[in-house]
Amino acid sequence: MNHRFVALSGGVGGAKLALGLAKTLPAERLTIIANTGDDFVHMGLHIAPDLDTLMYTLAAVSNTETGWGRGAESWNFMSATAELGGETWFNLGDKDLATHIQRTRRLKNGETLSEVTSALSRALGIAHSIAPMSNDPVRTIVTTADGDLAFQHYFVRERCTPVITGVRFEGADRARPAPGFVKALDDPALSAVIICPSNPLLSIDPILALPGIRQTLTDLAAPVIAVSPIVKDMAIKGPAAKMMAELGMEASVVAVARHYRGLVDGLVIDRQDENSRAAVERLSMEVLVTNTIMETLDDRIELAKICLAFSGRIGTA
Repeated sequence: MNHRFVALSGGVGGAKLALGLAKTLPAERLTIIANTGDDFVHMGLHIAPDLDTLMYTLAAVSNTETGWGRGAESWNFMSATAELGGETWFNLGDKDLATHIQRTRRLKNGETLSEVTSALSRALGIAHSIAPMSNDPVRTIVTTADGDLAFQHYFVRERCTPVITGVRFEGADRARPAPGFVKALDDPALSAVIICPSNPLLSIDPILALPGIRQTLTDLAAPVIAVSPIVKDMAIKGPAAKMMAELGMEASVVAVARHYRGLVDGLVIDRQDENSRAAVERLSMEVLVTNTIMETLDDRIELAKICLAFSGRIGTA
C-alpha cells in the first residue's frame, strides 16, 4: 500500500514539522491542512497567516529573521502607509503584499480558498498539497476581561497582553471542511494523521471545531498522533503556555495530553519532559520521548521520520 499521511498545522511551529514531513515524503503521500481561524481582512485584503507561513516555509522563501513573512523583504508600502497616517500595527512586506493581493483578487473572481491556495503554491514551486481547513470563513475570537478581540488584534496589535477568559470560533458550526481535507481523510491508504506542534487552543481547535471533523478523526482506523508544543512547561513558540495558564490549565505536556484525550492515540514529547511519560500514558496514550526542538532543517527531517515511525508502530499494534 502506498501509505499516505495528513498533517494538521498552524503557523511557525507547525510549519517546521510540515517542512520535515515534506522533505521526507513524496508529494502524493502528504496533505497538509492549515488552520484558517487566524484569517482576517485588513486594508481590504484577505490575509491568511498560517497558510502563508506554510507556503513560504515549503517554498524556502520564508523570513528566518522575523519568523513570519517572506525573506529578503522590503517595507516601502508600510513606510508610505505610515506617512499617510494609515494603520501600521500589522506589517505587510512588499513581497508578502503581492500574495494577499493575488489571493483577494482571485477570491473576488469566484475561486475558492482551496483553489487559490493551490494556484499560489504552484506558483511558488511547491509540489506538496497545502489546503485550508475550510473554504468557508471561520474566525477565532479571543475573549478577555475587557471584551472580545479578533485573533490578530489580540496576537499582533495587543501582543497577547490581555488576560484571556475564553476562545470561540465564529462560523465554525456553519463551515464545511474543504474538499481536499475530506478527500484526504477518506483515503483508504491513509496511514496516520499527525498534529504538528501548534497551539492546541488557537491553531488546532479551530480545525477540530468544523462539523464532523473531531468524530471523523476519532473513528479513523489510522492512528492520530500529536507533537507537544509545550516543552518543560513553556511554549516553544507563541502564547500557548500563557493562554493555558490564564484558562486554568497547567502549561505542561500532561495538559496537552488531557486536551487531546479521546482523540489522539500517541503523543510525542521532548526529552526534557520524560518524567511526564507515565502521567501521559495513564491517559490511554502511547508516548514517544525524543528531541522535539527543531532548530535546523536536519532537526525537522529527523523529527518527521520519528513521527512517521511512531505512527507506524501504533498503527500495527
